[in-house]
Amino acid sequence: MQLLAVGLNHTTAPVSLREQLAFAPEHLGQAVMAARTWFQRIDLRDNDEAAILSTCNRTELYAASHVPNPLDAGAHFLADYHQLNYSELRPHLYMLPQHDAVRHTFRVASGLDSMVLGETQILGQIKDAIRTADEAGGLGTYLHQLFQRSFSVAKEVRSSTEIGAHSVSMAAAAVRLSQRIFDKIAEQNVLFIGAGEMIELCATHFAAQNPKSITIANRTMERGEELAHRFNGTAIRLADLPEKLHQFDIVISCTASSLPLLGLGLVERAIKARRHKPMFMVDLAVPRDIEAEVGRLNDVFLYTVDDLGKVVQTGLESRQAAVAQAEAIIETRVQSFMSWVDDRAMVPVIQHLHENSEALRLMEVERARKMLAKGADIDAVLEALSKGLTAKFLHGPQQALHHAQGDERKQLVTLLPKLFRPRR
Repeated sequence: MQLLAVGLNHTTAPVSLREQLAFAPEHLGQAVMAARTWFQRIDLRDNDEAAILSTCNRTELYAASHVPNPLDAGAHFLADYHQLNYSELRPHLYMLPQHDAVRHTFRVASGLDSMVLGETQILGQIKDAIRTADEAGGLGTYLHQLFQRSFSVAKEVRSSTEIGAHSVSMAAAAVRLSQRIFDKIAEQNVLFIGAGEMIELCATHFAAQNPKSITIANRTMERGEELAHRFNGTAIRLADLPEKLHQFDIVISCTASSLPLLGLGLVERAIKARRHKPMFMVDLAVPRDIEAEVGRLNDVFLYTVDDLGKVVQTGLESRQAAVAQAEAIIETRVQSFMSWVDDRAMVPVIQHLHENSEALRLMEVERARKMLAKGADIDAVLEALSKGLTAKFLHGPQQALHHAQGDERKQLVTLLPKLFRPRR
């Protein structure tokens, strides 16, 4: 049985491709069963296992299978299920076998593979995916054990390190700064001005905090709607800002405008309409989108790209130490899990030995009963029984030793005395 993980994420594929490979939540159980059927059609067994994780930043198939080339089979399943060209999809996929698949699973669960380092939302998403796979009949011994251990590893990483406690990017720093102003981002309305890469990253960070609402304001409505759709938000035009700015508690702006989009007068009117309720603003643009004078208003907390840069730098050393510590924990747990996998591989061998031994024992017991029935002396019967069992148990090893040559014989000479060492 081979473990594997096949998929793509925000580092290997653009959102246009990630959207095509995504699985709708209501179809996830059906997709899990389709994956199992896909593997079973190749290896003609019924114990293949499968689970699928599909979020806005990643789509991954986890499986345990006997097929000769499970990674290739998994990749072809993803392409076939979504009716995508395999040759175009393949360059964006990572295909991870055994140790690498286990390590990847633990890293994902611990938030080390997320766009937001150390974020906790992914763990809940994995648990939902595994629950769906289990209900669909996709889980077996291997995947069940893999994901139960991944939950334990994630808990250990979060409790033993400060992986989620330090800002690791401008976007993460913006979230941390906003939390100094608002206790609960979940109760705030967030506005993003622009729809470029930095805004997309910021939206991902803030979305992980489950804000009350997310709105994208962009010059091109189509692009704004596309980004808003990813985060269950809404889109407005830049021209709507004067009338709607007062509705937002948190404002993040990053456009390519050569002139400020939000002037002092506009923000003053918004604050007045808010009855001086605080407003947190981050200007990541260079040149700036928000006039510097806005920062002087009593009820506005304005931060520039330089301000966030300082926050990022203060957490850099601690972040690196936390990541190294988390990776060390994960590596130890990977080795532990693979030892369990190796032990599982020995189960059929041990069962076979027990079955053969039981067959030999029953043969000798039956022979002893016949001797007793004929009136043989009980001591003679016990003597014959013990000698018969010994002879039958040693027959196989003796034959193997007799027919072996070269290195094989040397190995048997070394191993057989260990196997038949008497108990003391």
